Amino acid sequence: MPPDPVPLGFVFRSRAKDEKAAVAAQAQVTGSQQTRDPQAPKGRPTPKRSAAQSQRRSVANPSMTRKEAARRQREERRAAMERQRQALASGDERYLPARDKGPVRRFARDFVDSRFNIAEYFLPMAVVILVLSMIRVPSLQSIALLLWLVVIVLIVLDSIVTGFRLKKRLAERFPDDNKRGAVAYALMRSLQMRRLRLPKPRVKRGERP
Repeated sequence: MPPDPVPLGFVFRSRAKDEKAAVAAQAQVTGSQQTRDPQAPKGRPTPKRSAAQSQRRSVANPSMTRKEAARRQREERRAAMERQRQALASGDERYLPARDKGPVRRFARDFVDSRFNIAEYFLPMAVVILVLSMIRVPSLQSIALLLWLVVIVLIVLDSIVTGFRLKKRLAERFPDDNKRGAVAYALMRSLQMRRLRLPKPRVKRGERP
């Protein structure tokens, strides 16, 4: 006699359960061997940059207190400012501010320092005009007002000529360098008296830079 037939539902149900169990076991083994994606969440928030830096400093020097760290930062900042002050006096570009660094800015300074600029005499002329305007004499006050207009016009014309010539020289000397802001930098320097300019002038008046 033929054997008793096995129910179809039992066959399909057992095979499905066995396949699911095998897939689950394989996934667990694969997941345990696979390394974590660097972009995947770590289960904790990423520390901020300032917190990470302070943590590194504390690990590097655990014996330093917060007060000592602040004192050291003040000393380093004071030393950096002293190096910058000396660089402005000597022209050492290693410690100059970023606005004064580079051959383009150095040439712009030399170009201004080699010329007689009307704008650098603005302060003494302004004092004279102010004194004349304070005298209670109508004729002197009229002269003071006229001098104001003459000085302003002369400064504007001299600045235009200086900027045009400097721009031309920069294009010839530094055709491939970044010259953005160099003309304005030179014109601002021309407004200062020669002895008060920083960095200190390196060329004499009339000397070609």
